[in-house]
Amino acid sequence: MPARSPLRTARRLALAAAVVLLAGCASLIPQTVQLRTDWPAGVPRAAELARVPFYPDDDYQCGPAALAMAMTYSGVPRRPEALVNEVWLPARQGSLQLDMLATPRRHGRVSYRLEPRYADLLREVAAGHPVIVLQDVGALLTQWHYAVVNGFDHHTGTIVLRSGLQFRQQMSFTAFERTWMPGGYWAMVVVPPDRIPATATEQRWLDALLGLARGGDTEATILGYRTALQRWPDSLPAAVGLANHLHARGSLDEAAAVLRTAMQRHPQSLIVLNNLAQTLSDQGRNREALALIERASDPQSPFAGEVRATRQLIEERLRGRGS
Repeated sequence: MPARSPLRTARRLALAAAVVLLAGCASLIPQTVQLRTDWPAGVPRAAELARVPFYPDDDYQCGPAALAMAMTYSGVPRRPEALVNEVWLPARQGSLQLDMLATPRRHGRVSYRLEPRYADLLREVAAGHPVIVLQDVGALLTQWHYAVVNGFDHHTGTIVLRSGLQFRQQMSFTAFERTWMPGGYWAMVVVPPDRIPATATEQRWLDALLGLARGGDTEATILGYRTALQRWPDSLPAAVGLANHLHARGSLDEAAAVLRTAMQRHPQSLIVLNNLAQTLSDQGRNREALALIERASDPQSPFAGEVRATRQLIEERLRGRGS
């Protein structure tokens, strides 16, 4: 067997080392590597939301600053100092993600948490939604930090942020991912209830509306459900949610109209039949309500108890009013 050339052996070792190095880099920044080989379809190569306001943060109050930038851009002007008591915890010298999500809801805005994907972040920015991100910016020790991504450039491989004291911080895709990854790629957008995020799915938008409802803004919640039905007209949870909030507001005619449309699309839905019967009874239309609730009889249904209670209420009203 002929002896191998020392030069050939060195080249093979160098190639093997390069492959190992590339594999190591891919494991450290997997989503950046994917962007370089498979740019998300439909996403422009560059975008920047220059009108996102800038509020520099000090004393580690990056949470209020990031929220103020996103909320103001969404149409609810807020200064960071006005949000400190809502989101900043002095004992922790920072803000919890749950509070970051909850605060905009108290001001009539939808907090939508993104899937942990680089592509989704880019899609939202391209759609006109600045993205609040959680980063670990510590050099040696962990230092959590909130910033707002408002741009990117594929050609230069950079992410643009409003961050700390920097009006326009630029980070490479690689460096940004390394800071973003430790927090599980946590990211959120703040949007008006009539503007569904670019990456939203039906279920995740409805989950976000449940959070908005807990914030106590009924009108914003109603608008959010109306918007959901415009996007997903066959959505049964959206129709029921909208009707429930209209009913709670006292808009019984509107609630009944929404439920009738839902009944046409979902004629076997016991919850729609039950809720429409309840609404008609509340309008004083008890005989019509009784005929409807009789169609909802199914002892095996998880809603059987609610249907029985509604039927009992209707029958009591009929006996008491004779109508």
